[in-house]
Amino acid sequence: MKLIVITEPGFIPGEAQKLTQLFEHGLPLLHLRKPEATEEEVEALLRQLPTAYHERIVLHQHFALTTRYGLRGVHLNRRHPLPPQDYQGQISCSCHSLEEVARNKSRCHYLFLSPIFSSISKRDYPSAFSPTQLAEARDNGLIDEQVIALGGVTLAHLPQLQEWGFGGIALLGNVWQQPDHLFISHFEQIIKYTS
Repeated sequence: MKLIVITEPGFIPGEAQKLTQLFEHGLPLLHLRKPEATEEEVEALLRQLPTAYHERIVLHQHFALTTRYGLRGVHLNRRHPLPPQDYQGQISCSCHSLEEVARNKSRCHYLFLSPIFSSISKRDYPSAFSPTQLAEARDNGLIDEQVIALGGVTLAHLPQLQEWGFGGIALLGNVWQQPDHLFISHFEQIIKYTS
């Protein structure tokens, strides 16, 4: 399964070091999402990351930095629904309904569908889909390798997500809410089960 980690929305102490550790331990793709940050703040974080990992980073805003730093791609959402003009790189997007997935599949390399389970990082953000809906979406070809499960995902959910046909998982709270002394060992378990 494809594995994506999404940054915390705010900056955290030692973030560049933690992101570098994730990359060093096999993180294939990072979504850098800082909705309230300025372009200068996002750029400052990028500058602290080894350039060898820039090709594994997708931005959720300040898309001009994508070309400047040789990043993997851009992620579209309600705040930033369109890619830059004449953009030719990788595009992903956020979807919160199966109808959005159907509308956006043809213009994106992959899509997030959320929340699949009740969110770990957001209070009062319950699952939006029933198991029956997800199984039907799989059977209709809507959920496939292109659709990434987001929202409340833990390692325990992987067998069920595979059964529903998801092509991968995106993690936020499950990674960032680990205590520092378990941060990397927990991530190593994720890598082990998603590889």
